[in-house]
Amino acid sequence: MKLKILKLDQAAIVPKYAHPNDAGLDLYSLEEQEILPGESKLIHTGISIELSPGTEAQVRPRSGLALKHQITVLNTPGTIDADYRGEIGVILINHGKTTFNINQGMKIAQLVIAPVIHAEIEEVEQLSSTVRGEGGFGSSGV
Repeated sequence: MKLKILKLDQAAIVPKYAHPNDAGLDLYSLEEQEILPGESKLIHTGISIELSPGTEAQVRPRSGLALKHQITVLNTPGTIDADYRGEIGVILINHGKTTFNINQGMKIAQLVIAPVIHAEIEEVEQLSSTVRGEGGFGSSGV
């Protein structure tokens, strides 16, 4: 599959896989930002993409930022639909206790391309029964 990428700004960095078997492409910040503890900010990447029909791009956190700095993607995974052509922005949140600085060119998230299945919707009067039934939120124990 080809992923077409348009640089909207000359300073933008084209996403790339860090290793041959990586699932996600690294997304890079176009700008300098400061994220205070408990604050979220939209970080611009300076790129837009063209996905193949039947796919989506998921914006996911980077594990190193989450573990070392408590920085994560607020709406994870953020979904980019195949027909979206605008700039990719990443909503980062600082769950830490100190201010975190985003630098231009910093890896801020990952972009995973995934297939999309469209369901045929059927409204029914009732659903089939299962052993689990309506049990959720801890119903299987700790």
